[in-house]
Amino acid sequence: MQHLLPKALPDFNQASILVIGDVMLDRYWFGDTSRISPEAPVPVVRIGSADDRPGGAGNVALNIAALGAHVTLLGITGNDEAGRTLKQLLAAALVEQDLCMLDAISTIIKLRVISRHQQLLRLDFEEKSAPSHHDLLMERYEKHLTKAKLVILSDYKKGTLSDPQTLIQLARNANVPVLVDPKGTDFSIYANADIVTPNFKEFEAVVGPCQHEQDILDKGRALLKKYHFGALLITRGENGMTLIDQQNSTHLPAYAREVLDVTGAGDTVIGVLGAAVAAGLDLLPATALANLSASLVVGKLGAATVSTPELEVALTGKTSFATGILNEAQLVRAAKEAQAQGKKIVFTNGCFDILHVGHVTCLQMAKELGDYLIVAVNTDESVQKLKGPSRPINHLEHRMTVLAGLGVVDWVVPFADETPERLLKLIQPDILVKGGDYQLDQVVGADIVHAYGGEVRIVNSNITSSTSIIQRIITRMQQPALDGEQQSHG
Repeated sequence: MQHLLPKALPDFNQASILVIGDVMLDRYWFGDTSRISPEAPVPVVRIGSADDRPGGAGNVALNIAALGAHVTLLGITGNDEAGRTLKQLLAAALVEQDLCMLDAISTIIKLRVISRHQQLLRLDFEEKSAPSHHDLLMERYEKHLTKAKLVILSDYKKGTLSDPQTLIQLARNANVPVLVDPKGTDFSIYANADIVTPNFKEFEAVVGPCQHEQDILDKGRALLKKYHFGALLITRGENGMTLIDQQNSTHLPAYAREVLDVTGAGDTVIGVLGAAVAAGLDLLPATALANLSASLVVGKLGAATVSTPELEVALTGKTSFATGILNEAQLVRAAKEAQAQGKKIVFTNGCFDILHVGHVTCLQMAKELGDYLIVAVNTDESVQKLKGPSRPINHLEHRMTVLAGLGVVDWVVPFADETPERLLKLIQPDILVKGGDYQLDQVVGADIVHAYGGEVRIVNSNITSSTSIIQRIITRMQQPALDGEQQSHG
């Protein structure tokens, strides 16, 4: 199977994908359980933390964005707290979204209670969108279609895709390929799609029981012919995947990996497959890459994504990130490669004009929180805006060189923006750290970090500011002159 994989990943940045489908919020409550309820034979879970993640078509879009591809998401949500949370999470993940937020409906929420890495309960809060809401999306769909290299229909049968055939025909008229993650037993509504990706249970629900591999191939080809599909990719869990077109069929066995949670694995498959095809990869190596991605994502808890560096590590077994002073592109790549290996990334930022004991202590404490420490340094121009025309004392290159020489600092990067918010969205560090002169509600970018599930920490040290040091120097330089004046008057 290794020979089917591409020798290198395609340039996902060249891919532009339009995802339309059912958007929902996956909500997770985590807690410990150590006893059975006296009221009923059920475990008592003491909730300790919570996490929100985009689900359904939102998770497909997240998987595409995690690869560095351009993705636009169309869908319908309620004009409510869950809908606003979805928009915030998607924006933090660099997903362009064009969501219809309606007062008349509530955002779909799937709430899972997790204890000791096991899902104990799932509660669904949902209502289908009325078919009339389809018209709200059509104008937006046609507008975004002009920029798309590929369209993905993510159907969870919640009402958003009430007329998929019109969407498919519009895309075909624009010569844009369409991939469909189907639902239900009526596949005629997806006729003329380029690739359809049912799981094995969905496939059998349409074609009937398949006792042998030949049954799968024969019934798959009959389905292709009946509905004019370009290809059929059947995902089969621990049995891998089977790709069928009118001439050929290829079975890709599953990779032998520990399975923690299969939630959202189908979203990863169609997301990676679509991004790879849109980036110029042929269907077979794109399918092999999607199969590899699925094996990585089922080792994570909940609806998760796989990143480009993570795929590169799995594909080649090599990592090549450097430390020291990096530019923005180099830093993003290095950080993602480290995260792909399960390493925790810590981020802090500042002017660091005159490096002093307060800086060093804070940096040491920040490094103790994770595996790699990023220090983002304000450019000279941005320091002047913050501190006045007399600052900085030391130019950017000097400040970065000193920081890079500290053993606790792994990566140093300059930034010219007024705030580090754009960098935080690009890098998505696990922990954002600020010094003890800040309160949590004063930390710029905290909302961004919290939106994708990261932490914000305040580290306390004996703060000595560069400004106070400069002021003491000025005072001491003036002191001899003052002493001389006093002597002359004596």
